[in-house]
Amino acid sequence: MPKTTNARFDPVKQFLQMMAVERNAAKPTLEAYGRDLSDLAETLEVTPTGLLGLGEAGLARYFTILSERGLSPATTQRKRSAVRQFYRFCVAENLSSADPSRKIAAAKKGLSLPKILSRDEVEALITACEAKNPDQATRLECLIEMAYASGMRISELVSLRLDAVQRDPAFLIIKGKGGVERLVPLNPSARLAIKAYLDIRGAFLPSKDQANPFLFASRGAEGHLTRRRVGQLLDEAADQAGIDRARVSPHVLRHAFATHLLEGGADLRTVQTLLGHADISTTQIYTHVAGERLREVVESHHPLAQYAGKGRH
Repeated sequence: MPKTTNARFDPVKQFLQMMAVERNAAKPTLEAYGRDLSDLAETLEVTPTGLLGLGEAGLARYFTILSERGLSPATTQRKRSAVRQFYRFCVAENLSSADPSRKIAAAKKGLSLPKILSRDEVEALITACEAKNPDQATRLECLIEMAYASGMRISELVSLRLDAVQRDPAFLIIKGKGGVERLVPLNPSARLAIKAYLDIRGAFLPSKDQANPFLFASRGAEGHLTRRRVGQLLDEAADQAGIDRARVSPHVLRHAFATHLLEGGADLRTVQTLLGHADISTTQIYTHVAGERLREVVESHHPLAQYAGKGRH
């Protein structure tokens, strides 16, 4: 059943927070999406919370109204994207039991490739953790190592329970979207990072909360690190590593995991399973990223690349 809500609950704010932290969306994008969802609510005369009760007929009426406004194709597409992503988020977070936007025909656009980091940049992020105090450095290194080793969503990682790792497992059982369970791997580097973190985990526990069940325990209301806090920590590490923080987010580590697996020869079905994608078409975006990166490597380093465009004699 969907989560219950109270009068102060605002699913739009929750969605925009996720976009900022997990997708590293730029401020103008967040502002535009906020306006788009406010326009949806105002046009259909519902509150932000009331958006959770809209059906397909209501959304169809809204997009009919949009078409009558004479908006540019780009603006209409952005509004469609905001609505679709909002409802997908609501279903994923169990705020709504159905996605009324799923039948909305989105205008086709050029392929948008996910941001990724190179292997060297991931290593630089991990090294940058050392700039923090020892306990914080150990925790952040564990977070990055686990995210990159497993491809877990940040929501899955921060809510991971302590008992999942106490026996030094090579795999974790993760319950992802829709309650579907999957196995995710932990490589030796991630397992060492977990061991080091477990030794100092108590430093992040309130004195009265020694029984906290979460691996990444926190003094916050949720009992564990929030997605927003992890995003802030990664921003700080990016600055220290000399990487543009706009290119670094929890979701980017998931992209890097998938892309680097494909570059290393993993098959698409395996990557789909590891990421927990229900539809392989969602995973196929990474083949374009990997292919583009491999092309760049060949053009930069192949001994005959210097002849490109010059002709050979």
